[in-house]
Amino acid sequence: MAKNITVEGDISFNNVQRETILHRLPQFVAYVNQRDKHFPMLTVKETLEFAHKFCGNTLPKDNQEQLSHGSAQENQEVLEATKALFAHYPDVILQQLGLKNCQDTIVGDTMTRGISGGERKRVTTGEMEFGMKYVTLMDEISTGLDSAATYDIISTQRSIAHKLHKNVVIALLQPSPEVFSLFDNVMILNEGELMYHGPCSHVESYFEELGFQCPPGRDIADYLLDLGTSEQYRYQVHHPIKQPRSSSEFADAFRRSSIHQDMLRVLEAPHGQELLRCASENMKTTPDFSQSFVESTLTLLRRQLMITYRNKPFITGRLLMISVMGLLYCTIFYDFDPTQVSVVLGVVFSAVMFVSMGQSSQIATYMADREIFYKQRGANFFRTASYVLANSASQIPLALGETVIFGALVYFLCGFEAEFSLFLIFEIVLFLTNLAMGMWFFFLCSIGPNANIVTPLGMCSILVFVIFAGFIVTTDQIPDYLIWAHWISPMSWSVKALSINQYRSSNMDVCVYDGVDYCANYGMTMGKYYLDLFGLDTEKYWVVYGIIYSAAIYVVFMFLSCLGLEYLRYETPDNVDVSEKIIEDGAYTMMETPKNNRSTEDEYVVELQPHEKNFVPVTMAFQDLHYFVPDPHNPKESLELLKGINGFATPGSMTALMGSSGAGKTTLMDVIAGRKTGGKITGKSS
Repeated sequence: MAKNITVEGDISFNNVQRETILHRLPQFVAYVNQRDKHFPMLTVKETLEFAHKFCGNTLPKDNQEQLSHGSAQENQEVLEATKALFAHYPDVILQQLGLKNCQDTIVGDTMTRGISGGERKRVTTGEMEFGMKYVTLMDEISTGLDSAATYDIISTQRSIAHKLHKNVVIALLQPSPEVFSLFDNVMILNEGELMYHGPCSHVESYFEELGFQCPPGRDIADYLLDLGTSEQYRYQVHHPIKQPRSSSEFADAFRRSSIHQDMLRVLEAPHGQELLRCASENMKTTPDFSQSFVESTLTLLRRQLMITYRNKPFITGRLLMISVMGLLYCTIFYDFDPTQVSVVLGVVFSAVMFVSMGQSSQIATYMADREIFYKQRGANFFRTASYVLANSASQIPLALGETVIFGALVYFLCGFEAEFSLFLIFEIVLFLTNLAMGMWFFFLCSIGPNANIVTPLGMCSILVFVIFAGFIVTTDQIPDYLIWAHWISPMSWSVKALSINQYRSSNMDVCVYDGVDYCANYGMTMGKYYLDLFGLDTEKYWVVYGIIYSAAIYVVFMFLSCLGLEYLRYETPDNVDVSEKIIEDGAYTMMETPKNNRSTEDEYVVELQPHEKNFVPVTMAFQDLHYFVPDPHNPKESLELLKGINGFATPGSMTALMGSSGAGKTTLMDVIAGRKTGGKITGKSS
């Protein structure tokens, strides 16, 4: 929690203070966020299956003990049935949330076509349904859902709460009367004040005692939301005492009510022995994570590999860029002359800089993944160290492929020494540099507030690494007070290692080369002479030091990334109010809320002069509209999303486009508006 945020009061679970079980609290309390953050390249079923694995895909021991109160045969049958249900729990969630028809469709995002917004909202809900939690908190889960889907989901949660004795709290904006009737208790908040907390069956009579009445035909939820606002005059009836108007007055009235006093007596009563036993045996002994470190790391690695290498356009683009740049380098510097040391070191420096800067393209991906990490780490799906380790390991195959392609083209065609051991060292240095710089950008993403800061910060760091790499500004030209920048730059160690690897080879570490006796003229071999021109060290052990430093800085950046993700959280606030607060005085409290019977004496009729229309009316019509997209499971086949749609809309009218989630409403509007750039569209639209 940020230092400028404070929380006062007590929060307890079965008489156990929240602070004492804070690290393992997500094992008991599930929180469904209102933001739909998912990996776009995973399918709906894969998203839920990974959540199931992270939360433990086997029945917990404490739940097994709860099923052992019958005979031996009954216990065995119930245990086997429960284990079978638990093993296939993702399929159960898919069925409950109505996601069976899209279980093999990728989730998608704003850039990748996937499931609809309502289906994505249901995936968000289902992702947190695993792990046998005792308390479930859901934040605005009805956003983007049709009324039928909302009713089904909340009805399921009601059944779970009643039959499994779970605690379910759901925050809703404007529930329908049918949905509102499913709840047992209601808590009404307004401007941070508690206006009511009690049974739903008593809420209407409670506010009637305060002088407010819900008119016939008005939804009870809309009526309750209007109280404490400027719209409450609609419900005010004659009452012997002054009705509350502001949120604080409603809160004061509730604190004086009998419902609040009864609630306090219940809270102050001694806890049941069963609850205390559950707290001591289960809550205090449950581990923080369901999976071990190795299990969660392997699960994360499998997921990261699936996400990374399923993004075919990204992989193809990276490999194509590597190949093109490698061909450009080797054609420009084809078969260079080793005596032209500026050219040789220029190729070395350019190769190191290219593999280093290429990793900066991952910043956008890392920042998008960080939002998902915050959500899943907050739910104790896995350890931060497991996530960082798996994420870095998933980049190794791609980094290896890039290094082999680019390094082979540059090394052999540019004219480096044709020895396998030297080529292997060349590839190892580039490979470690690739990984180290990739982890550097990952570290920046773990500590930066947003991409607008991380991106320029990454570019500035590249500038520092490039300037102090020892090529643009040689070592002897760097001021003493800035020499530290040279020694911490990963690029400087790589440039030095590759330069020594080339010029201290057996063919160049000689006295006479190309008819020139370097030992007689300069007192050193040819290789040492050219290295000395750029102020580089000449001993061969610097090659080993360069490899060790690149590997070490890779591990250091990995460790720092782990600390950054664990202790720094830049989670976006749910609501940001930028309006100016009105300074309140006592004048309003001395006035009565105006009644609904308004006087006609102050009403005036204003005649509007007719004016000509300044736009041309347009009638929109579409006939036999079809939309086809490639089938992701069979590219030769197509999926028909719109099937012969006919319709029209006339000027001066407003048309409602209705349908359940995933019915094709957004697809139809995108096609009509000409926003679809992929797929095949047939039919007429005018």
